[in-house]
Amino acid sequence: MTSRALSFGEVAVRYERFRPGYPDELVHAVLDYAGRPVRQALEIGAGTGKATRAFAARGVDVTATDPDGAMFGELRRHVPAGVVTMQASLEDLGPTGRFDLVFAAASLHWTEPSGRWPRIAARLEPAGVVASFGGPVELADEPLQDAVRAARAPFLSDDGVPSPDGTPPDRVMQWPGTELEQSPLFTDVRQLVIERRLRWPAQAWVGYLSTVSAYLQLPGVQREQVFTRTLQVLPEQVEVHADVILHLARRPS
Repeated sequence: MTSRALSFGEVAVRYERFRPGYPDELVHAVLDYAGRPVRQALEIGAGTGKATRAFAARGVDVTATDPDGAMFGELRRHVPAGVVTMQASLEDLGPTGRFDLVFAAASLHWTEPSGRWPRIAARLEPAGVVASFGGPVELADEPLQDAVRAARAPFLSDDGVPSPDGTPPDRVMQWPGTELEQSPLFTDVRQLVIERRLRWPAQAWVGYLSTVSAYLQLPGVQREQVFTRTLQVLPEQVEVHADVILHLARRPS
């Protein structure tokens, strides 16, 4: 998992170009759950800063962190003035004080399981909030999904990231909510789904795939073959489901 976690730097520019950002509805849901002013937030694994910008636009003072040097460079290029940036993982992060909110956008599963929740709790003020969000970006058309799976099958059987705690996909509460429910460090665990429907050119879909860790693990020649085969089975435009799954919990007062 560590190699996959640090594989994004080689496509940092493409990550900024092809990964979808985060809707205002998500930020509103987090701030509404907090139930009090959120002035300072710590972001774990900020990538190129797509979620950073969403929270900063709502007046939150964000300290954004990422361990990958190339991703960190893109992060600094794209976040607004006033955002504090630190190149560090959650595990290596030095003293930063405590925050009203700690959040992670499609990155919490890359952190070390051992000590994850104590590390996050230690960064939170009493009654502070942890928010983790992300979710699969998938073709809406099932026959088209099948065609893409067949196209990649000679090189890659599955392009997803398995649940860190083995929670099956049909269970109502998904990870990390499952772990948060078991942790004595947090309370009031909630899971919300923000529906999002997108329409992309086929090239943009393949551009998105080029930022997915499973493909980044392939040798370069095989990777290009997968993308060529995928484009051959796609129409010019594709419908995409990109629901954001949000998990929230609170450190007790």
